[in-house]
Amino acid sequence: MASRLNPYLNFEGDARRAMEFYQEVFGGTLSLNTYGELGGQSGTADADMIMHGMLETPSGFTLMGADTPGQDFNRGNAYSIALTGDDEAELRGYWEKLSASGSVSVPLEKQMWGDVFGMCTDRFGVAWMVNISGQQG
Repeated sequence: MASRLNPYLNFEGDARRAMEFYQEVFGGTLSLNTYGELGGQSGTADADMIMHGMLETPSGFTLMGADTPGQDFNRGNAYSIALTGDDEAELRGYWEKLSASGSVSVPLEKQMWGDVFGMCTDRFGVAWMVNISGQQG
């Protein structure tokens, strides 16, 4: 298997809801393992929190995430996840779902470089950039 880059998102107790939301957006197969299932936390308040979640999508995306109980949580602004390509219908569909109940900082529209581009933050505080490649020629 070739190396690949997989975004891994941390959440403050809502990883299950977030990962289920991303499955609604992108489709695919979601696996969720709780702290209780993977040992050490059964019987505690953290037992039902997600220790590891992984979404494998039909488009070949892999998105991972987990809750971070007992750790200092800082959502921060040091990352964005970029969705790029030339399938306008697919990318616009992702945009509509991700930006719903979130906030749009750059509307999804044609930009000076010729592509359609937008930036939003979803309802879980994750920043997304969507770029639809312009038609060449």
